[in-house]
Amino acid sequence: MADMTADHMPQAAAKLTTADGRPLKAALARAQSSARRRAFLLVLPLLAFVLLTFILPIGQMLHRSVHNNGFSANMPLMTQWFADNPIGTQPDEAAFAALATDIKAAAVARTIGIVGTRVNYELSGTRSLFTATGRKADDLAPPYQAALVAADEQWADPVLWATMRQVARAYSPNFFLAAVDLARDTDGSIIRAPEDRRVYVMLFIRTFVLAALITVCCLILGFPIAHLLATLPLRWSNLLMILVLLPFWTSLLVRTTSWIVLLQGQGVVNNTLVATGILTDDTRIQMIYNQAGTIIAMTHILLPFMILPLYSVMRPIPPSYVRAARSLGATSWTAFRRIYLPQTLPGIGAGALLVFILGVGYYITPALVGGASGQLISNLIAFHMQDSLNWSLAAALAAVLLACVLLLYWLYDRLIGIDNLKLG
Repeated sequence: MADMTADHMPQAAAKLTTADGRPLKAALARAQSSARRRAFLLVLPLLAFVLLTFILPIGQMLHRSVHNNGFSANMPLMTQWFADNPIGTQPDEAAFAALATDIKAAAVARTIGIVGTRVNYELSGTRSLFTATGRKADDLAPPYQAALVAADEQWADPVLWATMRQVARAYSPNFFLAAVDLARDTDGSIIRAPEDRRVYVMLFIRTFVLAALITVCCLILGFPIAHLLATLPLRWSNLLMILVLLPFWTSLLVRTTSWIVLLQGQGVVNNTLVATGILTDDTRIQMIYNQAGTIIAMTHILLPFMILPLYSVMRPIPPSYVRAARSLGATSWTAFRRIYLPQTLPGIGAGALLVFILGVGYYITPALVGGASGQLISNLIAFHMQDSLNWSLAAALAAVLLACVLLLYWLYDRLIGIDNLKLG
């Protein structure tokens, strides 16, 4: 009897209808579909915003880091000659004829500077070679090899031809190689860059070391502040919280330049130390335009990003937990280490991750107070974007920085767990 009842239940449910006579199952499916459409339409503006302001720019950056057609688009005959002849082929009269023809066309189209700039990214000093030869393009006549070598002996340099072969490809990993201080030799093999051009790995290391040091400083300073805010009565903690949030209402430029006034050789700090007799005029401390200035200024600026996650975790911790541990014989240090500290780990992880990621990408503060020794990789990325106009190398450096941050984020998730992170 029970089996018969169970067998007839799906049939009975299938025969249920709504007030307007529609099957209940179809009506429920339609309602769920309508709810999903409404939910999608609600998040569509946010999805479009993220796509336009985050996903597409990152995609363009990654594409730019491996694509540069400055040579291939303006030197088609040379590009074709390199494609038809393997590495190691010595340039013949046909190669020089293709080069001369392309130079003439690029000079007429006023793109010879773009060609020279693209080659100059790989071999310094070649932009002037292309532009100077472009001005003499009308005088080039067969035999083109002799004519080009007569115009400038550098056209016979095999290193130049090997470099042109490399840049003849619109898509190339060379910018990523340059971003990690590597290069290609005349045979196309990957080698270390010349010693005077090995700057990027050192800057990456400096960036991550300084960001980690700033994170530790923010944690050491922010933990007791957050603990004080969490244990004070609400009226007093709200008043002190205003002081924590006050820097957010002040311009970043103003906060950074104020440290210049405080830390410079004739600044407030040094003058105070001299006035109190701790220092003399000859022993003033250089605290600005170096790594010390970068650490001090960035610690001050990023400190609220450490305090707020810590406070949000510490506030709900009942004080009775620590009191109970002490009543059971634990010392203050043991109660803190085994009872209080483990409960604050989500806030520590969130604050450290937030401060570290913000630190590795900071630009304005190191640019103003860092000097030569306090510059970070972000400053070099900005240099290539604004001054050298080597956008492909800037994109490659930014992509490497993004990959390093994502790797650290993944390690954090594997070691601690992203589910344990708490921002508020």
